[in-house]
Order: sequence, then structure tokens, then C-alpha cells
Amino acid sequence: MYKNKTILAIIPARGGSKGIPKKNIVLVNNKPLIQYTIDEALSSKYLDDIIVSTDDMEIAEISKNLGAQVPFLRPDFLADDYSKTIDSLIYTIQQLEKFGKYYNYIVTLQPTQPLRKNWHIDEAIKKLIETNYDSLVSVSRVKEHPILMRKIKKDGTLENILNINSTVRRQDFFEYYRVNGAIYINKINDKFNTNTSLNDNQLAYIMDNKFDIDIDEKMDLELFKLITNIEY
Repeated sequence: MYKNKTILAIIPARGGSKGIPKKNIVLVNNKPLIQYTIDEALSSKYLDDIIVSTDDMEIAEISKNLGAQVPFLRPDFLADDYSKTIDSLIYTIQQLEKFGKYYNYIVTLQPTQPLRKNWHIDEAIKKLIETNYDSLVSVSRVKEHPILMRKIKKDGTLENILNINSTVRRQDFFEYYRVNGAIYINKINDKFNTNTSLNDNQLAYIMDNKFDIDIDEKMDLELFKLITNIEY
């Protein structure tokens, strides 16, 4: 809780994964991947409840043993390759309300962003609640600047993505940021519905690039293993 606002954390972790089988619970230095997110969520000062949304019994059992709550499994129609995260979040909130559990804010923490720390979560919560915005998303500064990016047209010629002169010294580049997927926070109100696009949340919470890794392919996993060997 922060400033009398109740805050729910949901960690979405479906069982299916094509790139890395059982990705959310694959072991990284003897810890399942999801543990890195659960541990940081449990260490947050402001999260009231931490729910893992999953369709997979093994993920559910591991998550409960690690201290997260899994009061119910996600139905199969919310866990296939075409399911949207927002639909599973809405479902979870609605199910919790049946148990008399109501919250002012929801914090979505993807286990595939395991470098985010508890203080990132708390800083982001404070930033959003202390403003008049309904939503926040974490971002990182882009490494490949869009001023140097091009589209290739059908005739084979190049077209700038940005409609500005690219003859600019690198130190004079404008700063651009990308949604990194580590933290999404939304006020639970009528605006938070199945049409909500989490990536289009309003307020920015800037994270240093050293905390930005998205576990999608085996190479990402190997990089994370190297990072955790250095850190822990």
C-alpha cells in the first residue's frame, strides 16, 4: 500500500513457450527464472498481494513455494499463442473481486524481465500515484538510434524513419526510449479494460540499460546467466 492505495502485482506466466521450453521456470544458476521476479516483488515496500497468473500446474506449485499466490489457474483460452496479456489481467482482477479482493492499482511484472529490482517497482509506484496519470510504463534509452534507421522501399531505395536531417553529431542526437516490458502500472478504473494497450501506458519510468534484458531466445538466457554469475 502507498498513500492508502491498495496495489496488486500480477506476474503473467503461461506454460507454453516455443523459443525456450518451460521458459518461465527454466533454471538460471539453480533458480527458476520466475523466482527473480517473485523475489523482487516480495521485497517491494508497497505491493499488497503478488499473484502469478498461469495455466500451468508446475509453474503454479513452484510460484507458491517461492511465496507468491496462485489462487486459481488461468483458463486455456487465455493461455494460447494468440492470447493477450490484458485479457488475463482483467480475468484475474474479476476473479479476485469474487473473493472480495479489490485494488486501486495493478502492477504487471513479466518474468522475462528478470533484472528489474524491488526499488524500481517502488519508485515506479510512487511516481504514478503522485501524479494525475492513470498509467505508467518502464522504458530504456535506445542503443540503436532511430535517426540512423531506414526502411527499404520496393524500388530498393532507402527512406528515413524520422523525417529529420540525419547529418547530426552523435552527441547532439535527441534521446529516444523504448518500452522495455519490465514494469506496467495501471489504475483500476473504467479506462482499464480489454481495449487497454499496456505498451501505450502514459507516464514514463526510465530504467538504466543495464537492467534491461528480455528473455526471448536461448542467447538471451545465456547472457542472463553470465550477468547473474557476475552479480550474485
